[in-house]
Amino acid sequence: MKVGATHLTYCTNIHAGETWADVFENVRTHVLAVRGSIAPELAFGIGLRLSAEAAATLRGPEALAEFRAFLAAHELYVFTINGFPYGRFHGEPVKARVYQPDWTKSERSDYTRALVEILAALLPDDISGSISTVPGGFRIDIQRPAQEERIAAQLLDQVVTLAQVERATGRQIVLALEPEPACFIETTAELVRFFEAHLLTASARSALARALSISEASAEAHIRRHLGICLDTCHAAVQFETPSESLASLSAAGIRIAKVQASAGLRIPEMSEPALAALSAYDEAVYLHQVVARTATGELLRFVDLPDAFRNETARAAREWRVHFHVPLYREALGVFTNTQAYLRDLLALQRQAPFTNQIEVETYTWDVLPEEQRSAGLVPSIARELAWVRERLAP
Repeated sequence: MKVGATHLTYCTNIHAGETWADVFENVRTHVLAVRGSIAPELAFGIGLRLSAEAAATLRGPEALAEFRAFLAAHELYVFTINGFPYGRFHGEPVKARVYQPDWTKSERSDYTRALVEILAALLPDDISGSISTVPGGFRIDIQRPAQEERIAAQLLDQVVTLAQVERATGRQIVLALEPEPACFIETTAELVRFFEAHLLTASARSALARALSISEASAEAHIRRHLGICLDTCHAAVQFETPSESLASLSAAGIRIAKVQASAGLRIPEMSEPALAALSAYDEAVYLHQVVARTATGELLRFVDLPDAFRNETARAAREWRVHFHVPLYREALGVFTNTQAYLRDLLALQRQAPFTNQIEVETYTWDVLPEEQRSAGLVPSIARELAWVRERLAP
């Protein structure tokens, strides 16, 4: 739904489903129910999550035609796709597999091109689209300069595809890297450095200019137009970033904020034995829950998953923990700890004052593994409540 200058939706990765039949059924049931609860009188945008398997089916002409007819009949539209998880995302351990294939692999590039094709066919004429993606890959898997060069080369190849799609269809699509703890690109600052070291160099401009038969100045404009960031507010808050710092560094570097994923993680402002005990309820087997702990001297300690932090005596003695576990946006108080809602609240205030993106997507994908007391209200009412919380803070 449109709120001021912003298209606001939620990501369908909260719903289990790897085949296109599963995804379409989720849209028919859950998405329509959420829309009916929060904005029955408005056209409603969809944040579509497609696995590689689902994308392979939907890109077929018959499936696309059927889905487009459904969207038109129900005043729905697709403006963003979550292209981060390639394979299964619910019901079994995902952990570090979610980053595979990473951007050193041709499979990641092929999958993303399929998503570009689908989004170009679904995107309304007057909206730029976005596809969020893995920030290179898992950090421990990318250790060599040749791998970094491979990631950059594949991303620049995507710019060629996106520029050609825009020429042919008029649809403008941005591929948005999503910094995440424990990844090759963890923070906003690391994303800026990667752009400057690999994507905005003279050699990158020259290669793109040759591929598209354009000037190097135009090539740089295409890079900035078609590559950007998906700013996940849980990830940034867990890294102890502030909204003003994040936005200032991106603005100074001229990097496009293609999409904000509105999310909140766990925050333990004063670590204690009761807080450690309460955190055990969030130590589950499906997803990674990276931890960043801040000591009394301000040092940041990073851990790939909750058990790693639990076992570390220095972390247990740290003053504050922040944990990558997406929890409902509207519940700042969570027993003996809180969530990172403050980062999102401040970011939304800045968006309301001077919009820096046209897309916000609520992404609390961990519904199935949340502690039971956080799920008692039901899935559809909870999604609608999150959207209402964001809408209230965006409204002029």
